[in-house]
This record gives sequence, structure tokens and C-alpha cells, in this order.
Amino acid sequence: MADAHRVNSAAPIDMQPPRTYRRVPLLPHQMRDAITAQRDLFVLAHVGVPRLDAKSWSLTIDGLVREPRTFTFDDVCRLPKIEIESFHQCAGYPQDPTIATRRVGNVMWGGADLEALLATLGVLPRARYLWSYGADSGEYESIRADPYLKDCPLQRIEQEGALLAYEINGEPLDVAHGFPLRLVVPGFYGTNCVKWLTRLTVAETRADGPFTTLFYNDRHSGGTRPVWEIAPESVIVSPAPAAPIAARATEIWGWAWADGGVVSVEVSTDNGLNWREADLAAQHDRAWQRFSLAWTPQRAGEAVLMSRATSKRGDVQPLAGWRNCVYAVSVIVH
Repeated sequence: MADAHRVNSAAPIDMQPPRTYRRVPLLPHQMRDAITAQRDLFVLAHVGVPRLDAKSWSLTIDGLVREPRTFTFDDVCRLPKIEIESFHQCAGYPQDPTIATRRVGNVMWGGADLEALLATLGVLPRARYLWSYGADSGEYESIRADPYLKDCPLQRIEQEGALLAYEINGEPLDVAHGFPLRLVVPGFYGTNCVKWLTRLTVAETRADGPFTTLFYNDRHSGGTRPVWEIAPESVIVSPAPAAPIAARATEIWGWAWADGGVVSVEVSTDNGLNWREADLAAQHDRAWQRFSLAWTPQRAGEAVLMSRATSKRGDVQPLAGWRNCVYAVSVIVH
């Protein structure tokens, strides 16, 4: 299956740019809106940005299904539309999980229900994974990806759902975010939500491309594990870094998120020496959750604010050294 991966067109793909492209419009203190506008949602294109024509584009679903099919863009748009509000996060550097990049947003995805579509095609009993192919191909860190290929456990899609998305916040996907169609697996890091989707292959084994075998695999005592589920994380939106704070009641607030949701957020106003539990909003759909804490500074000078989230699975945001480590904000109390 690994050789049959070309885009569903004989014409060469126009890549603009034909190299890694990043755009991170918002820093944590600028993430004030509950819904992130598409123009403000981060972009990471590992090998470039393909320019596709929706009229000639198609999506093939094959592999371990009883009825392989190819869909036009109009075919996908005619399927029942669903919407999912979900946080969306970049996993950071593919081979260095110790660096926290905090590229994140929260959007309303619109598109077709992938689980329902696969059910109509008849997934065979021995199938275990879904391979997702993008139209983008090229080099990343001197490694060739031809094309960009990721995988996802079918069990995840069956239990939690996934989307063939063609909209963000009611708008068509723009070119940088995967026009005309991308895979969205709510709760999985963005690297798994393949943009410019052209093919889905149902398989018994994991995919064999560099973005599954080399990049985005965390080392641990038992070997490696794929970077799939989003770990608990939080950021303080307000006060902003270096903000002047008066010695009176101040609201500390921000966003927290994790695959499966967050159960609590603690806030420290003294660089992690002491922690207090913040008020935490209940999760809506798959969205991030707002937290807040009332704070009255007791003395003038620098104060370091921190937040740490605990997921419903019991995982706690680490203080340092990992992609989801605690975010610190230094403010000045007058």
C-alpha cells in the first residue's frame, strides 16, 4: 500500500511555498476570544503548501473496506454536515518534545462524519488503522516525505469520532489550513489532522512514512510511542507578560485543555511555591475551558504567575522539560 500514494490527479502539484511554512499569529496573552478566527489560527506546513483546485480534487478511500470509493468535493459536501467545537494544537518540534511552543486555538469545524462514512463502506474485521495522505510532498529536515502520511487507530475514530472538515467557523478552509479538505481528529495533535487530504487507506498495520516512523514519536522506558493524544496544558491570558498590576483585586484567567477534558486548574502567584485551585468552566463539546482566580497582591515588585492543568485521566501538566510544561508569566506589582 505504501507505493500507491500519489494525489488523485495526473497533473503535478503546485507547491507555494515548496518548503516548511509556519505562521503563529497569536501569543498566549492575545488568545482572548473563546473562538479563534481562522486568520489567527496557527499554521505549520512541514513540506510546503499545495495549491489545489476543488473541481479536479478527489478523495479515495480504499484498503480494508468492502466498497472502496472515490469522492469529489461536491460528493463530500452532500454528506450530512456536522459541527464540532474543538481546541486545535501543534505538537511542537517533531524530534524534540521538551520544547513547549504553545501554538493553539479553539475553532468550530464543519464537515462530514468520517465514522459514519466508513461504516457505509464496510470496514473489514482485521482493520486496525487509518492511513491519511496529504497532497503535500517534499523534504523536512533533509528527509523526503512523498507525500505527507500519518495514521490513526480506527478504534479512536469509532469511540471519539473524526471529521472530514471543509469549514472553520462557518468559512471554507483557506489554502494554508488545508483547502479543500482536511482530516480532524478532535483531541489529537494537529500533526495527525492531515491537511489537503487526498486519500484514506484502511490498514492492519501502522503507516511506514517518516512522519510516523521517525518524526513525532516520544521516547520512553519501553521504547517509543506516537504523538497522538493532546496532553493537559493551560496558558494564562491575563495578566499579560510584564503587565503593571495595582495592589488590588485582579482576575487571573486563561484557557486549559486536554484530550478528554480538564478536571482542575491550579494557579500559583509566587513562582510555583504555593498553588490555589481556580474556578474552571465545564467543557463544552471538545472546546478548551476557561479558568479564573481572584488575586490581591500583598507586596510590590515582580510576581511570577503560573497555571497547571490536570486532565480527567489524572495526568498533570509538568513544571518543565516537556511540550506541555507550565507557562509562567512575570508581572510587576505597583
